[in-house]
Amino acid sequence: MNSFSYNKAHDVAEAVADIQEHEGARFIAGGTNLLDLMKENVMKPAHLTDINRLDLADIKENEEGGLTLGALVTNADTAWNERVEQRYPLLSKAILAGASPQLRNMATNGGNLFQRTRCYYFYDTATACNKREPGSGCSAINGINRIHAILGTSEHCIATHPSDMCVALAALDAKVNVTGPNGDRTVEFGDFHRLPGNTPHLDNNISQGELVTSIDLPPSNFTKNVFYLKVRDRQSYAFALVSVAAALDLEGDVIKDIRVAMGGVAHKPWRRREVEESYIGKVASTENFRALAETMLTGAVGFGGNTFKIELAKRAIVRALNEALKSGENL
Repeated sequence: MNSFSYNKAHDVAEAVADIQEHEGARFIAGGTNLLDLMKENVMKPAHLTDINRLDLADIKENEEGGLTLGALVTNADTAWNERVEQRYPLLSKAILAGASPQLRNMATNGGNLFQRTRCYYFYDTATACNKREPGSGCSAINGINRIHAILGTSEHCIATHPSDMCVALAALDAKVNVTGPNGDRTVEFGDFHRLPGNTPHLDNNISQGELVTSIDLPPSNFTKNVFYLKVRDRQSYAFALVSVAAALDLEGDVIKDIRVAMGGVAHKPWRRREVEESYIGKVASTENFRALAETMLTGAVGFGGNTFKIELAKRAIVRALNEALKSGENL
């Protein structure tokens, strides 16, 4: 690990000013991913701005009738919050599917958005990785790529985004509030993360020095028929090969609204709104779920070791939607 300077900020303004004053600086809260990356010399920030004292650790009602999740609320406190469990059970289920209790007790909501890929080659500084060192190449494309992306890839990167929480936030149409040297702004969750394209080293559309302050959840009718499916190589403490956040709003057996977001398959949580919208008004049935899954995976490409994910993802979507359909029967 390289040497670095450190400052503990006492308010948002100080945090933003402090990180602007130091080239190569990073914010740190729980540190559950950043510290690992620093130990492996993947990231070498020259300065850390500690934001743990900032007043961003509340879950509040917002003007739209939804909830606002403070950036410094831990994943555990979010998942077990009574209002989140009752009104956004999909989010609670997704968070509890990730990491371990110890990590969820430390990891923050804001930090979760900035998780970096778990690609083997990204962590191995002896190998080529365009995400870690732009222009060096992508070792995964012709290498060991079992965990890698099948959608939204480019010739420069086939890494996946690792977060479970973000898959649910994508399905729920969350918004991210940020502040920085140019003031406050709100980012639609679908626009927060990036596909790799020619710049795989850029994970998101947040500028250096901008700080996530909160996440807005809009009012939701997805309180009953929801399910989060995580398919992984072992039952616990593993990242997803494929995950699916599925939610249904039903009138009888007819779909009034439907959400399907996938993790483990792309550089960002994967969702196709136009596909969801085409199933509104249709019967919630296995046959329709299979057709939806086929369309959701249009354009998917495997790279040998991960080609199995294409069929796995289709089956996972059907299973998740059927489980979501059944979940409402027990309420």
